[in-house]
Amino acid sequence: MIRVTDQYFWNFIFTIFFLVLAVMGTIILDSEARIAFVDLQLVDYILITLASWRLTRLFVSDMVTKWFREQFWDVKKSGRSYQLQKPKTGPRRTMADLLDCPWCFGVWATATVSFLYLLTDYAVFPVVVLALSSGATFLYLLSSLVVSKTEKN
Repeated sequence: MIRVTDQYFWNFIFTIFFLVLAVMGTIILDSEARIAFVDLQLVDYILITLASWRLTRLFVSDMVTKWFREQFWDVKKSGRSYQLQKPKTGPRRTMADLLDCPWCFGVWATATVSFLYLLTDYAVFPVVVLALSSGATFLYLLSSLVVSKTEKN
């Protein structure tokens, strides 16, 4: 049986909003892009991919942006302490779900990074910084894995 909730309405609204932004971004890039989409090189795709990966990780998982994610959660008193809970419904629930899902947020992050990278030279530096930090993070995780494997033996 299909379950229908009013949260579907907000998910639909955010989807329509994203599609409208994507169409508007395409129209803007058609006349204002610094690089045409067809002229992107492999290095551009790699930079956009790595920057989007890092931006997604930054907003979905990192402690430094936890304050931002928590703005979309409700504070509930639980005995002597407080706990964060996702709102039951509404746009804050959709935002909490979006910021809790790397696959969902990754689409938004990639669209934003791609748009800004194609639009202006000013976006190149932050994209390169995000891309290099994602590479550094990957190398750190890889070296931690190697160390943990060698210390077990």
